[in-house]
Amino acid sequence: MSAQTPRPPAEWDREADIVVIGAGATGLPAAIVAREAGASVILVEAEGDIGGHAIISGGNIPLGGGTSVQKKYGIEDSPDLLFRDLTDWSVVGPNGFPDYRYNDREIIRAFADNSASAFEWLVAHGVVFVDKAPDALGGNSVGNSVPREMHCAVMHWPMVHTGEPADPMTQKTRSSGNGLMRSLEVAAKKAGVEILLEHRMTSIHRQSSSFGPVLGISVDNKGARLDIRARKAVVIGTGGSTGNVNFRRMFDPRLTEEYCGLAGMPWSDQDASGELAAMAIGASLWGFYNQTGEFGSNVTKPGSVGCQYNYRHLQWMPGSPVFDRARATGLRVANWQDLILVNMLGKRFYDETGGQYIANNYNSLDPYVQGSWLNAENLKWSPNNFLNAALAGIGDGSNGGGPIWAIFDSDAVAREGWTPTPPYVDIDAGFFFSADRLADLAEKIVMKYQRVPMPRANLEETVARYNSFVDRGVDEDFGKPEPTHKIVQPPFYAAWATPVVHDTRAGLRINASCQVVDMNGEVIPSLYCGGESAGGFSQHGLARAVCQGYIAGKSAAADTLKH
Repeated sequence: MSAQTPRPPAEWDREADIVVIGAGATGLPAAIVAREAGASVILVEAEGDIGGHAIISGGNIPLGGGTSVQKKYGIEDSPDLLFRDLTDWSVVGPNGFPDYRYNDREIIRAFADNSASAFEWLVAHGVVFVDKAPDALGGNSVGNSVPREMHCAVMHWPMVHTGEPADPMTQKTRSSGNGLMRSLEVAAKKAGVEILLEHRMTSIHRQSSSFGPVLGISVDNKGARLDIRARKAVVIGTGGSTGNVNFRRMFDPRLTEEYCGLAGMPWSDQDASGELAAMAIGASLWGFYNQTGEFGSNVTKPGSVGCQYNYRHLQWMPGSPVFDRARATGLRVANWQDLILVNMLGKRFYDETGGQYIANNYNSLDPYVQGSWLNAENLKWSPNNFLNAALAGIGDGSNGGGPIWAIFDSDAVAREGWTPTPPYVDIDAGFFFSADRLADLAEKIVMKYQRVPMPRANLEETVARYNSFVDRGVDEDFGKPEPTHKIVQPPFYAAWATPVVHDTRAGLRINASCQVVDMNGEVIPSLYCGGESAGGFSQHGLARAVCQGYIAGKSAAADTLKH
């Protein structure tokens, strides 16, 4: 999709008061809220099932501001405390990057004021939470003052990454977005929301390219066009943009095509379709720093090697309904001492045990006083540059760091308990290679993203040098703590270990009511947006999506009927 102004259709095939785009953590709440307010609602979803990225998430939801669960466990929170936490200029990470400094105050005020209500709304609509006190598990940029993270129970539905339900003994104690989204699906159908699966939005129609209200949308359903009129409003909940290479490179030119293992794919993409369609009718983008800032999960270190989709908190299993597209489970890395990581030239670039960016969470800063200059002054400077080194490239003038390869031997396979054959690794698509000699292994690494051959001598020299570090117990190049295992026992392996793109934290400009705003700072009538397609909010995960869907649904339902 390109940002070209679409022409409204002369006649509409369908119509409803509210049309919602995307059946994820923003779209489903928006649709339910609007329907229960008396509006008719059509919800279109590009994929063959609901859920978006949310359904394969960890189900961690940092809604606070004084929820019933916070009160139950004696946690004193309020909308004002939450607002101050999420706009605190003084909070920075050990690499100097601030979590909250560039958040849009209007958007955060609305989130803070509606956060507790959105949580109670979820409970009232069948979402079951693990019965324990709010904590800090899974939190990214959720505020330092009090614990807010709550966890959706996975419940009895089959999980999309396995195709099977969770163990009955853990269905109410294990956290997963599966329980959140399936509960909301039930609530949407009960409320009378019409859900159209495999209906991919192709354009949003406005009276003119820069004037008047939004009128409706066009969708593609298996090659057939359908035009759907929105009598009141359209709500965008398309889930963000990090799967769109050219769009994400506006924020970070390094993120070229080889970063192809987007967290959440192949279940759902983040294709910028909502952003592009809104931009085509005048919408503005917003909050660029939050996407570029080196904190949280905009880019992550992989958790598995040898497969394309290697996000550390998700592993696709053969029973998954999308395993034909995932193709491999990957080899989950328990100990990064068991391998080395090399770039396209077969050279190491950083300590393999290095982690990814971190984010502020409950009690990350201790002591902590909101707005105090001492919060930064008391921090120890400790930047973690693993991801920056991995994305740095090979000095050839090209953007993008290129593939990163995990190199290991058969002894490492035994230590990790791996099975280096399909369906655990993806050989056919070029994400896993093996050979009896290191020189032959380097020569075999041929795939679409390996833009230069790996020199045979480079890989041999890299492994020999690393083995000498193991003998001495000191990594003289990158300071890996006590390098432990030599790479000597054939066969040798090269497994895809390239960083993973994840969160979208920049997007369309919205106001407190989740109305989309244009480049002149004016509201585009009858157009709303929330979640990862909206900008101005640095927080990772489900809370902002759910809360903004809740706000957007109320606002859209109250919109004036167009004539």
